[in-house]
Amino acid sequence: MGRADTWSWMDDVLPFVAMFTLTCLDMTVLTIVKAAMNDGMGSLAYVVYHNALGTLILLPFFIVHILKKVDRPPLTLRILFRFFILGLLGLCLFEVLVYIGVNYSSPTMASAIFNLSPGVTFLIAVFFRIEKIDIRSSSSVAKLLGTMVAISGAMVFTFYQGPRIFHTTPSLGSPDQLLSLHQSNWIFGGLVVMVGGAFSCIWSVLQTTTMREYPDQQTIVFFYCLFGTIQCMVISPFIERDQNAWVLKPGTGMTAVILGGVYSTIGHNSVLTWCLGKKGPVFVSLFSPLSILISMIAGVTFLGDPLHLGSVIGATIVVSGVYTVIWGQTKEKTKLLVVTDEDLSVSRSSSNQTAPLLSSINELEC
Repeated sequence: MGRADTWSWMDDVLPFVAMFTLTCLDMTVLTIVKAAMNDGMGSLAYVVYHNALGTLILLPFFIVHILKKVDRPPLTLRILFRFFILGLLGLCLFEVLVYIGVNYSSPTMASAIFNLSPGVTFLIAVFFRIEKIDIRSSSSVAKLLGTMVAISGAMVFTFYQGPRIFHTTPSLGSPDQLLSLHQSNWIFGGLVVMVGGAFSCIWSVLQTTTMREYPDQQTIVFFYCLFGTIQCMVISPFIERDQNAWVLKPGTGMTAVILGGVYSTIGHNSVLTWCLGKKGPVFVSLFSPLSILISMIAGVTFLGDPLHLGSVIGATIVVSGVYTVIWGQTKEKTKLLVVTDEDLSVSRSSSNQTAPLLSSINELEC
């Protein structure tokens, strides 16, 4: 049996199940957060509250982890600075920009923009020499073509809404939610989410290289959350000056912060870091298309977001581009595994042919 035909529960099945579950939960939490924003909670207030709560929950686990006598790389200033940059890119800049964009648009917009991440991550991985590109290879051409198609679909989603094709009454958020949605700047929100998504792609690549250099997941997650939370607190007085936006109301707002602290900061970051270490940044970004369907259903059902024709067309184009990238990645991996198996077979064959020859030479010498 060739290596390409074997499956490992820990290396193949579990990362797939983890990322599938993570994507579903991400969109569920994002929908609840959007409902809390519609009810008056500021986007930056949510980022600060839920990350502060998550960091406090992580603290005792990190202390226990440090007290254990486990061999780990030394925690140098260079590594701490890397954690600082991870917090800046993946938590401070990414989360602040994304939730500001969601506040101006919708979770469906954010999920569509997130689907640019496979192509953008691939280009960034090429820049950092984690991935290679060969124009003569069909897999490389597919990844480049898929990236361009996905970006085109995101542009359609952002700049063209078209006629409304479906609409329901919201079951989450305040009665003024529809008015808030109509007054929001859809294009501005989409552009802000795009910038945040670019920071996320850079973070994903940097997180992967960090895991390879410092393979201690708990330490990475704790310092990444700690530094990112401090950075958000530092910039908060300059971005969110409305004191009412910082008032944490019982109900949807409290639920959003607790879910964010327990799931988004701890569960999400821990599982994502583990999957990045196991499978790499491109594999993680391949689950983005699922988020569009989930966010559309949740937005229409619970938030009363109208479903426009432009959103459906743009999402379809984005998904087509993303899965073109997936096809290219899969073909490239399969080709690499086949070549490896052939090399191993040739090596074994050469060894088997050489052994009798050496035996004959030894007999002649005797």
